[in-house]
Amino acid sequence: MAKSSNQKLKQLYLLRILSEYTDENHAMTTQELIEKLAEYDVSAERKSIYSDIEALNTMGFDILNDKSRNHNGYYMASRDFELPELKLLVDAVQSSRFITEKKSKELIGKLEKLCSKYDGSRLQRQVYVSDRLKTENENIYYNVDGIHEAIQKDRQISFRYYEWDADKNMRYKKEGKRYVVSPYLLVWNDANYYLVAYEEESGMIRHYRVDKMTGLQETENGRLGKSEYQAFSPGMYTRKSFQMFGGEETTVTMQCDESMAGVMIDRFGKEVVMRRLPEGKLQVRTEIVVSPPFYGWVAGLNGKVKITAPEEVAEEAKEYLLKLLEKWNQ
Repeated sequence: MAKSSNQKLKQLYLLRILSEYTDENHAMTTQELIEKLAEYDVSAERKSIYSDIEALNTMGFDILNDKSRNHNGYYMASRDFELPELKLLVDAVQSSRFITEKKSKELIGKLEKLCSKYDGSRLQRQVYVSDRLKTENENIYYNVDGIHEAIQKDRQISFRYYEWDADKNMRYKKEGKRYVVSPYLLVWNDANYYLVAYEEESGMIRHYRVDKMTGLQETENGRLGKSEYQAFSPGMYTRKSFQMFGGEETTVTMQCDESMAGVMIDRFGKEVVMRRLPEGKLQVRTEIVVSPPFYGWVAGLNGKVKITAPEEVAEEAKEYLLKLLEKWNQ
């Protein structure tokens, strides 16, 4: 009887079967492996299964023979990713607004293939992406790749930048004029990807939502603003900026209840300057990019935090909140 062309791939099919159908709770006997190989038009004998598994283990795979009464047979004992690690990756994909719903499902499907079908079903049960806020820009993956490529080549990039109008239509900023910037860093903040780049027109380091870019192109010009970027601290920048809003960077002093110490450290890091005051109060001093989201953050802490300096920032916060109250009362 002539052997099928698949016979030459016997060990690869055996590896696929063990990867997909076995784990520490689901072993396969030698006979079950032989029957499964037959579904791929591959014939095998018991002795050849033993030698094939030995060869796979020699190649670095971790295939064990469980001789217990409950799980008698062979199974894939370890993999590149453990199930808790895959769950973490799935959660990251699900919660990322910059990944479209379609791409989220594709990525999670690929992650499922890194474990057995039994563990894969456990990943699938926690998948819930349809009602989450997701970007609609499928080009984001090409944007991220293009930005990395330009950074490696030390080149500038150009793109058009858009926003949504009240009719839910995409409207380009600067009347469609292309932005030209020198890319330096990608930052993941508030579930979105941001490009940190030097803008020659303003002479400043600025940031841009990657999912709001279209028509991204690499230019022939080298990057500018290298000295400005060297003085830039990504970690400090994201801590100072609320919802990545731009604004003037200012040293702000706040007074809060001592119970808010953890909130302050979580937001600004352990480097934040804190000093105890009488009556269970704290004085907090840090650099802030002053913006409406910062005022909203303070207001959302239910009166346990107030801005004390500089005076103009404290007054601006009051005016901001009073104007909001006026609008609510109209």
